[in-house]
This record gives sequence, structure tokens and C-alpha cells, in this order.
Amino acid sequence: MSLNRELADFLRRARSKADPARAGLPPDGRIRRVPGLRREEVALLAGVSTDYYTRLEQGRRITPSDQVLDAVARALGLDDAGRTYLHELVGATARPARRRTPAVQRVRPGLHQLLDSLDGHPALILGRRTDVLAANRLARALFTDFDAIPPRERNYSRWMFLDPAAQHLFLDWDEQARNCVENLRLDLAANPGDPLARDLVATLSECSPQFRTWWDEHGVYQRTFGSKRLHHPIAGDLTVAYETLTMPGDHDQTLFLYTTEPASTSRDALNLLASWTVTRPSTGPGHAFPP
Repeated sequence: MSLNRELADFLRRARSKADPARAGLPPDGRIRRVPGLRREEVALLAGVSTDYYTRLEQGRRITPSDQVLDAVARALGLDDAGRTYLHELVGATARPARRRTPAVQRVRPGLHQLLDSLDGHPALILGRRTDVLAANRLARALFTDFDAIPPRERNYSRWMFLDPAAQHLFLDWDEQARNCVENLRLDLAANPGDPLARDLVATLSECSPQFRTWWDEHGVYQRTFGSKRLHHPIAGDLTVAYETLTMPGDHDQTLFLYTTEPASTSRDALNLLASWTVTRPSTGPGHAFPP
């Protein structure tokens, strides 16, 4: 899908999800045949003409100011991620499209040392398009041995959708998988000329009907913290909380640090897994553990 069509699709879907009452619009007596706001209502709330907003929603080559985009985002009730996505899309459509070879992503030696020092907590670093750039021993034991995956396929979203073991691992797989889709949307808008990102989306859309369905919904959301519920073949059931930290000097790299509540069954399970990895390293992707 072209960037202009992506912008048009995103705005139409956002408008259909907007609540007229929450937007502060008084009832006008007209029957709404479709959910959400009408174009003229979005234009009114944003303080622009209906023709101008229509051209924006159609992905025309116009260059709205940041103030206009913020007003449209407020009218549609977009969150921070949606507002960022809107700005990225409009900026991308205003620039000539060009394919470029993305720079190789590398993790600094100091960050590798940091991951190793966090030995009691799973930790990994994701780069653009959710590529797994580094993972410590406990993260490889908790999720999968990313180091055993070929470098070009070492991608968190690819593993989430194409490895059956991931679906068995996450008790909340639907939520975690949707997170991947919505984060990929943001990444693609920020890096529209990245052919590897386009190839990844094409592969996942072809191989996973669920990915294709969620991708077509055009949802965006950037999760900087949260939790995951897992059923691990060695540690059993556990819940891990995560926090994300953008790496200083490289905003394309994000550290994911996973923790468990003190004195909880999840902490006991993670401690069990940590002690198991001391003597039994992981054997490859998909948790190829003994029964």
C-alpha cells in the first residue's frame, strides 16, 4: 500500500472510531448511517475547511502545519502514538519516496556488557522493525534462543507470528502479537524507505492470516511498559513486567527489561529458570527443551 493510501486509510478508520458525544458535538437530529464522525465534523473541530480536511484524508499532496495536524489529532481523539503516526505519515507523503539500503544495526560493546550484568533479569535490545539485536542468557531461556536463529530472520515479530512455540509460550498471545503489529506500523511510518521493513510486513501478511487482519485494521500504539503472561515448559506459569528504555546515542535501539514481583510464584519460576540455565543452556529456537 502506498503512503498516500495508508494515510487515507488511517484517517478514515480513526474518524469511524471517534465518538461524536465525547468530541463535544451536540446532537443535530440527523441519523448517522455510519459510526464515528463525518468529515465536516472533523473539519469543524480542527478549525479547517471541509475541503481541506477531505484533501488531507484523500492523501493529496498538501503540507499541513504541525498545528493543523495536532488539531486534527485532537478532533479524532488520537493518543500520543496516533498523533506521532499521523505526523510521520504526512511527512513521508510530502517527501519523494526512495528506497535505500538501511544501515547495519550494531549494539555497542558496553551494552552487551550491560545485558550480561543483568543476569538475574531477562533483557534484550530491539532495533528497527523489531529486529532482535542482543539478548542475555535469561532472555534466551525465557523466550527462545535468538542467537540460534539466522541473523536475517532474528526478528521478534517474525518469531511471534511464525514460530508455533511462541503461541504456546504466551498465555496472552493475542495481546502480545497485536502489540507487535501496532509497533511495526509506527516503525514503518518513521522509516518509509526501509525495504527490509516492507519485506517483513509482506512475509508476515502472506504467512499469517491473523497478522494480515490486524495490519489491515491500521491500529498504532507504542507500549513503553506492560506485562506478559507465559506458560514456560521449564518454569511453568509466570507473569513478567517489562520496562523499555531508549538507548542514548541511538534512538532506534530499545532495551526491554523484564522483572517479577518479589516473593511471588513468578519470581520463584524465574529463579528456577535462572538456575536451570547455569547447567543447561538453551538448544535452539522454539524452546527445544527436554520434557
